[in-house]
Amino acid sequence: MQPFLRLLAHLKNYKPLLVGNILCNLAMVLFTVVSIPAIIPFLNILLDQQPMVTEPPAGALNTENFTTYINYFLSQIILEKGKRTALFYALLLIVVLYFFKNIFRYLSQFFLAPVRNGVVRDIRQELYEKVLALPMSYFSEERKGDLLARMSVDVQEVESSILNVLESIIREPMMIIGAFTFMVYVSPSMTFFVLGLLLFTGLVIGRVGKVLKRQSRKVQERLGLLLSMMEEGISGLRIIKGFNAEKFQAEHFKKENNEYRRLLVRLLWRRDLSSPLTEFLGVATVALLIWYGYTEVQRGILTVPTFFAMLYAFFSMIEPAKKFASAFYNVQKGMAAVERIDSVRQADLRIFEKPDARPLHEFRESIEYRNVSFYYGTSERAALENISLVVQKGKIIALVGTSGAGKSTLVDLLPRFHDVEKGEILLDGLNIKDYRLKDLRSLMGIVTQEPVLFNDTIFNNIAFGINGATREAVEQAARIAHAHDFIMETDQGYDTNIGDRGVKLSGGQRQRLTIARAVLANPPILILDEATSALDSESERLVQDALDILMKNRTTIVIAHRLSTVQHADEIVVMKEGKIIEQGSHETLMKKAGEYGKLVELQTF
Repeated sequence: MQPFLRLLAHLKNYKPLLVGNILCNLAMVLFTVVSIPAIIPFLNILLDQQPMVTEPPAGALNTENFTTYINYFLSQIILEKGKRTALFYALLLIVVLYFFKNIFRYLSQFFLAPVRNGVVRDIRQELYEKVLALPMSYFSEERKGDLLARMSVDVQEVESSILNVLESIIREPMMIIGAFTFMVYVSPSMTFFVLGLLLFTGLVIGRVGKVLKRQSRKVQERLGLLLSMMEEGISGLRIIKGFNAEKFQAEHFKKENNEYRRLLVRLLWRRDLSSPLTEFLGVATVALLIWYGYTEVQRGILTVPTFFAMLYAFFSMIEPAKKFASAFYNVQKGMAAVERIDSVRQADLRIFEKPDARPLHEFRESIEYRNVSFYYGTSERAALENISLVVQKGKIIALVGTSGAGKSTLVDLLPRFHDVEKGEILLDGLNIKDYRLKDLRSLMGIVTQEPVLFNDTIFNNIAFGINGATREAVEQAARIAHAHDFIMETDQGYDTNIGDRGVKLSGGQRQRLTIARAVLANPPILILDEATSALDSESERLVQDALDILMKNRTTIVIAHRLSTVQHADEIVVMKEGKIIEQGSHETLMKKAGEYGKLVELQTF
């Protein structure tokens, strides 16, 4: 229930529109209820049973003598202008009532449309912002495709299953109450006979609705798995083709796709049961109502026109009841999507900024890792164990070691992509958790092994995250990164769109764009995570030249597998199994003939 209430909390942003919708629904219900007794004079005239009232009723108009007043006015029209004219007026009244009923019906939908779509927009925006705020560790535990499903398919399911029936949830109960009130006024005994039948109908519908919610969650989860498989298939297309695994992958997808179809068919069978089930139960109730009403007419308790008005009132309840039942089913179906969305919205951010966090505008002295330990998730094995390391301003520190040694984890702790669990990281003598998170990260530029680019222009990729970047500044950054020449050879220069993840560029060109981005940001601290390891020799030389320029007068932490690229570092830190086992200059470590010496020897060989 809590996820549903949090969803409805978005409605507070649209109070004026909701008030307009509710008022129009009330007006529509009023005209609907008034139209029910309006058929009694019409039937009286048509069946020649209109009681003639020649004397005006005594007293003021009220609910008790309302019928007498209507009969008096109709009697005057019949006596003065004839039955045909009286019938015309009775029909005109019905037409006018239905005209205003449908005007207000349209206006209620007019007010609700921006509410429904606005809430969907707000949820989608909130989800996207939450995903951007979540720590990196969250994404190691979740499938990317499933997250995309929650942000797209589940959000759309909320719109179609819950918000789309919001009007029915508000309006139909009012319609039922209005028609029910009229029935109680005319014949309490017949009304309560019907009420018992309706309660039985509600119990049947509620039972099926619980099953529907349970199955809907399975369907949404299965769809998330399918989207993950699609995303993995597209991303790994080169490997799939290279290993002739198209058939294997297609069969694997087919199996999951068939399971999704099976669950969805069973879900739709139950959902589509709502309308015919409600209609059947309604017709059965009408049959019993006619049988019971016939007895009331025979006993003289009801007139024939009044009995028909009762039937009309009941039929006025049937359609709202069907819509409300369908809405109930749809809400149950949509609740699974609401819960999946809410699990992302309520996910623990883990990386928090203190309310009294300090501003940070410059890096003055040093970075210190002091007895730092870190674990991923519930793993008992430490990714980092009791790490102590000092990085002085202006120095180049190289992290080397075998894969899985903890190098990337060590640098990810500095911009607080993860938070340390034991120990602390100090920047200029103060714990990095005491600084504003945005200020901390603004001091750092990151160039990764896999260039991260966006489906946008070259200019926007270089100026990414920098407001007001000028064309001259972007071009200067590109020149420093040895990227300007190849940029000018593209069709539209800096306005060229580079495609998804920069697919239109070579690996070396993509990497030089990320270096240009770092140059433009001009950070005092630079993190290079194996920035040249995936490049060919020529591209590596160009990128390394650009990096050498970028590292001048900056504090740099370099992660490298190619040891030849870090021999000039001020200090080389050798890591193994989450621990620092050696550190010193290239010459010092080579003299030790330890782990570093073995790595150099292996690469030289």
